[in-house]
Amino acid sequence: MNSRRQFLQKLGISALALQFAPKVWASPAAKNIKVSDGKVLRVAIMGLGSYGTRVAEAMQSCTRAKLVGLISGTPSKIKAWQSKYGIADKNCYNYENFDQIKNNPDIDAVYVITPNALHHDEVIRVAKAGKHVICEKPMAINPQEAQEMIDACNKAGVKLLVGYRMHFEPHTLEVIRMRKAGELGKIRFFQGLSGFTMGGDPNQWRLNKALSGGGSMMDIGIYSVNGSRYMVGEDPTWVTAQETKTDTVKFKEGIDETIQFQMGFPSGVVASCLSTYNMNSLDRFFLDGEKGYAEMYPATNYGPIQGRTNKGELNQPITIHQAVQMDEMAAIIFDGKQPEVPVDGYEALKDLKIVAAIYEAARTGKKVEIAI
Repeated sequence: MNSRRQFLQKLGISALALQFAPKVWASPAAKNIKVSDGKVLRVAIMGLGSYGTRVAEAMQSCTRAKLVGLISGTPSKIKAWQSKYGIADKNCYNYENFDQIKNNPDIDAVYVITPNALHHDEVIRVAKAGKHVICEKPMAINPQEAQEMIDACNKAGVKLLVGYRMHFEPHTLEVIRMRKAGELGKIRFFQGLSGFTMGGDPNQWRLNKALSGGGSMMDIGIYSVNGSRYMVGEDPTWVTAQETKTDTVKFKEGIDETIQFQMGFPSGVVASCLSTYNMNSLDRFFLDGEKGYAEMYPATNYGPIQGRTNKGELNQPITIHQAVQMDEMAAIIFDGKQPEVPVDGYEALKDLKIVAAIYEAARTGKKVEIAI
């Protein structure tokens, strides 16, 4: 299956080969925190596909999160993962019986890594089972479903976190620090380019609206939507958008191929972004201020993230994104830590409101106001 994750792998293949070598790619947490310094988050992964595999591998470098459970509809995958990661039989479930996880005291949280349209029901079931939830992005396929997921987790008294790994990435955080400190001056403009050429099986779930909820905007495009918000430091108030489709066979009705969108922010900042399944090597953020600029390219792939500003190259530590994310999420759940950029359900709900407005703007050709 081709996917944004396979695409992002290709962008930095040589670097990614190093990503799981502990000496080069170790999480800062792995260097500075002993397991005894905090409670370990015991996690079950739901969905043992390509990204679930990446998360599982990354978690081997974690100090505060541990893979202890599996949820999959494929028995052969469960057996293979059990052998590789030493997972007990009692911690393995399928999609029909995973509600029984409520009776398992050895699992604290479930990381939902399944097709977008399945997140809603799965997250609510996990919440009802009394377990904390980590959900891949986009969290849902529309704002209504996202709100229902938030409500269910609030009612159950469990945390709902979303896999915004870039919110913990050092280069990203340095640009945010510079912007907050006023080193770039008043921000005027943001550009976000997110795209790759979708190949592989034409019947894959990302090209099936019933499973994906849409096309590129519901996949790679979420990076520019979310990135615009944390780079600018504001939420947009309006959007315009234009859709281009060159292949109506591959990209059927409801599966967007390319969308260009423009956003306006309360301070007067404007953004110009692009989301596509038909152009390669698009992974760039550019932030322009009155005193300086920051460019990240690659901006969101698995590593190494690279950036520069008017002051020179950014040389922050290289990390295993998913390992840092999981350690930080353990701190959020157990210690009440507040991340620099939120990773909760409300953050995801904001993104989905923007995506819904982008789709409406592309459909109607009109400027759409956004109420976040």
